[in-house]
Formats: sequence, structure tokens, C-alpha cells
Amino acid sequence: MELYNREQISAVVRLDQDALAAVEAGFRALGEGSVVQPPILSMPIEESNGEVDVKTAHIRGNDSFAIKVSPGFFDNPKLGLPSLNGLMIVFSAKTGLVEAVLFDEGYLTDVRTALAGAIAAKHLARPDSRRVTVLGAGVQAELQVAALQLVRDIDTLDVWARDRDRAQGYAERMRRDYGLNVNVHDDIAAACRDADIIVTTTPAKQPILDGAHLPNGVHVTAMGSDSPDKRELDSSVMERADAFVADTRAQSEHNGELKAYAGHAPPFEIFELGRVIASDQGPRTSPDQITVCDLTGTGVQDTAIAGLALSRLKG
Repeated sequence: MELYNREQISAVVRLDQDALAAVEAGFRALGEGSVVQPPILSMPIEESNGEVDVKTAHIRGNDSFAIKVSPGFFDNPKLGLPSLNGLMIVFSAKTGLVEAVLFDEGYLTDVRTALAGAIAAKHLARPDSRRVTVLGAGVQAELQVAALQLVRDIDTLDVWARDRDRAQGYAERMRRDYGLNVNVHDDIAAACRDADIIVTTTPAKQPILDGAHLPNGVHVTAMGSDSPDKRELDSSVMERADAFVADTRAQSEHNGELKAYAGHAPPFEIFELGRVIASDQGPRTSPDQITVCDLTGTGVQDTAIAGLALSRLKG
């Protein structure tokens, strides 16, 4: 058994085409019915304002699988500690023995989450998409855009965040590090007006994006709602869309944007991202259509990125 730390892992796993292909292959296998993926195990630790999520999946035919343990303790910054942490344990799918522990401190989760957004855009956004709107200014606000550059020729970025100072800092970083034209906006409507792609990256508990904010032809990736108490999209966003895609329907209904329809069926068809990929034919049929993808984070992404990491670490 080998133990690898974040520094070692981040040196070999980056946002690149190989990592994109690995995560996309995991989604494809999920869509083809070749994945065993149990529900997320989630445990709140209310007295410490914390929670722990456990995700896993086995891709049939793979030599290994990963189990990810992801704690989030949201008062930690007051103690000078990161709020998110975690590790992935890689097991042999032949013997069940532990092959490695990837003490990535959440790094691989950040990478595979950003890659999922790029994969959604690859299959759903217009091929000529160049202008992205990001709601939020945290880690995923940066990584989602970086990953999008793997699949689209992004040159312009519009940003809105509740904290304008953070939005300004984010804008400066994106100009410097990615060479983008960046505009900071005081309201969401203005930020979204000319978007080809909108990405929501917030921990919002009430919807922030409305159907009225969507220009014709836009693709929306919502990745902030990953627990029962979070929501970023007003139901009008989903109902205005010509195609609504979830990473998995069950997780979207429990943790994601389909919570809006608890107790009754939504008035639109629901696609799953893996099946869209496996079909090799996206649901977008014209440039003017609106597409929405809800990403809650799946165990198959963790197994896929852990497998890539371990293969590179072993060299």
C-alpha cells in the first residue's frame, strides 16, 4: 500500500485532456449501465457545523475502485483551518486489498468537479461558445473556467458575486492567469445578458438564477447545489430550458435542482449526462435552444480521477 500527499498528487494530475477523457469515460460507462454506484452516504455533525460525505463507484472491468471520504467543517476558517478536506482510498477490484491512500485534501474533488462542467459544456453548449458568465468567486469559479478552455475557445468572462471585493480579486486573477477579458457586474441580469455559457458556483440556499436571466442559445451548468439545503436555480430556469440534464436524476432530486419538484413530476423530460455521452448525440438540435445541466457530484467521477492519479503516481 502506498500513501500519497496533496503535493505529490497535484504534481501529476491537472486540468488537461487526459484527465477530461478519464472522467468522461466514467460518465460514459455510467450511461451504458457498466457502473455500480450506491447512494451517497452523508452524515451531519451539527454541533461543529460540519458534515461528512462518502462517495464510491465501481466501473465494471476496471482493476480498482475508489472510496472518497469528504469532510466539510464550515467554521474551520475561524480556527485558521480549511473548511474542506478529504482523501480517497483506492482498492483492488480483484482482491479488495487497499492499493493506495490519496490524501489529496479535496484537490481531486475540485479537479473532477471542474472537468464535469467542461464535459457538460462539450456535449450541450453551442460549439461557437466564447463568452462565459460565472456566478460566484471561489475555487470552482476559477477551475470551471479553466476546464471550459479545454472544450471551447473562451475569451470573455462576466462575473457576479455577492462580495464585490472578492469578485474584483477574482477578475484580476482571471485576467492575469488566463488572459481573459473580464467584466465585473453588480447584478445577475447584466452579468448573464450576453452569455453563451452560465456557470453557477455558489452555496446559495435560495435560487439566484431566474429564467428571465437566460439569453437564447445559452447553456447553464449549475454545480453549487450538492446537498438538500442548497438551491441555485429558480424553477423557471429549468422550465424554460429545451433540455434539462442531470449527472444522475436520483441525486438531483435529493441534493440538486430537481428538489424544486419534490412531491410531483417536473413538467419536462430529464436526461442524464452519462446517457447523453453514451448516445453520442446531445439533446441540443439548434443554436437558439437553451440547455441546463445540474451537477451534484458522482462516485464514478471519484473512481475515474483516482485511477488516473494512481496510474501517474506509479509512473
